[in-house]
Amino acid sequence: MPHLTIQATPNVSIAHEESLLKALNKALWDSGHFGKPTDIKARILPVDTFLVGVEDDEQEHGFIYAHLKLMTGRDIVARNQLAELLVTTIEEALAEEQSGRAALQICAEVEEISAVYKKKMLSIVSPNS
Repeated sequence: MPHLTIQATPNVSIAHEESLLKALNKALWDSGHFGKPTDIKARILPVDTFLVGVEDDEQEHGFIYAHLKLMTGRDIVARNQLAELLVTTIEEALAEEQSGRAALQICAEVEEISAVYKKKMLSIVSPNS
């Protein structure tokens, strides 16, 4: 934990998705809120169909939505700090890549995961074993 999911509309330019994820994971790690770097898991999910507002037929508006799910126990101040950190990191990573064709909204939501959450680590089996 945590799990970070990024959704971006196709009119938003992300030239190097892995670099964006690395910047976000590093920012989260540097925040001091997490036990091990490998606890932080991130992914980008494509958004194929979208609409901003009711008449954005020309897709003049786009967005990036960052959704961070955490284990319970962090207060609202910490969650707000993490949301701001995500917005700032995305803005810094992508500002120069945007074509200006679309107005870009960056949104971040930080929420606690359900108390019913399980995970299991599987060992990596060496081919020489």
